Amino acid sequence: MEPIVFSPLYMQRVWGGRELETKYGRTLPDAAPYGESWEIVDREKEQSVVRGGSLAGQTLHELWTGRREEIFGSGLPESERFPLLIKVLDARDDLSIQVHPPVHLAAELGGEPKTEMWYIAGADAGARLYVGMKPGATRADFEKAIADGTVADCVHSIEPQAGDSIFIASGRLHAIGAGFLIHEIQQNSDTTYRVFDWNRLGLDGQPRELHVAESLASIDFEDFAPGMDVARGTVIAECEFFRVEKLVLAAEETAGNRDIGRFSIFSVAEGAVVCEGNRFTKGDFFLLPQGAGQLRAEVDSVVLRTTLPG
Repeated sequence: MEPIVFSPLYMQRVWGGRELETKYGRTLPDAAPYGESWEIVDREKEQSVVRGGSLAGQTLHELWTGRREEIFGSGLPESERFPLLIKVLDARDDLSIQVHPPVHLAAELGGEPKTEMWYIAGADAGARLYVGMKPGATRADFEKAIADGTVADCVHSIEPQAGDSIFIASGRLHAIGAGFLIHEIQQNSDTTYRVFDWNRLGLDGQPRELHVAESLASIDFEDFAPGMDVARGTVIAECEFFRVEKLVLAAEETAGNRDIGRFSIFSVAEGAVVCEGNRFTKGDFFLLPQGAGQLRAEVDSVVLRTTLPG
């Protein structure tokens, strides 16, 4: 079984830039600011398509529904769509301060729950993440800050380094500040409630839509001053939706699927690896089917291995 590579879907964002081009050697569609590259996605309107190899032209949805056990392995969720969505984010400006609805409220609010994790692939000096509430800030303080346009004053900030990671559960208030390149692994969801957008205009010159009522219903106001996560061995994030490992490989060291009978998704954070005659470098993503051979590091490398739990 050969590694499966999908064509990325590039998304224009008011806060985006050109780092996918300059850092990862990608060819972007035009001169617009691109903030997201959707690497692995199976949604009704956004779909990963295999690029090259014996499966070229097939969609992730076709593989998941028609060849699930052959490619992905056994004992997997009986979901209609592939349950993960994996992106690269290029933040050249601050993202909106936002929240994703928790499971118990998502349907009532008309959205989908979304738990995610961020791996910091690149960080400019002084770049900051905004995560959780500042100690002592209350819901009343926050609501007043919305009216005053000073929401950022209530939100805790962190200055991480490249190689750090953090888990963002549904309900955790968050924003990515300017100056980050981030690999994001998340539930297959696209529901985001913006509560504050830095008083700026969108690409169309109009204020971007806010979702204040939905945000206030979703935010965990007891989530004070979280820090970046500490790895447990190779594991940097684990929940009921995904497991993400950071594998630090010396030159010539090998790695493969965590379970030989289950698939993995690999992303190269640093260095270069080869697998079944394919070479992958910094910023590349690929799916390694169940039963596939191992990858080998050409040089000292860091790769992320994402799997489903169980």
